[in-house]
Amino acid sequence: MKSKRLMIAVLSGFVCGLVCNGLASGGGYPMPWPITAQIISSRALIGLAIGLSCLPLHHWSIHGLVMGALFSLPLSFSGLMAEVPGFSKSSMFTSTVFMGALYGLLIEIITSVVFKARAIDTK
Repeated sequence: MKSKRLMIAVLSGFVCGLVCNGLASGGGYPMPWPITAQIISSRALIGLAIGLSCLPLHHWSIHGLVMGALFSLPLSFSGLMAEVPGFSKSSMFTSTVFMGALYGLLIEIITSVVFKARAIDTK
């Protein structure tokens, strides 16, 4: 049962990475390959963390939000180096963490609610 959860969460994270990359590259200029790889792998890492974790955070939605925000920190620190028109460095950092939390919640919804692959209770 745990491997089903892990597989669904990682695949959901990968799909979220593709969506995130599509949204990030919507500015009309081509996205460099290392940034594309970093965005996709960061969101897949959120899925991996959600699939492996069984932290007792009282509800699956809190678990998704916390894991998404936590595992988006490396990507958000790299976002501080980006020069994006219309975004300050602090807004790039904040929006990356916020979107990571939303992607974490989405991954958890797909994993726990849609596919009913819940984490093992530690109670």
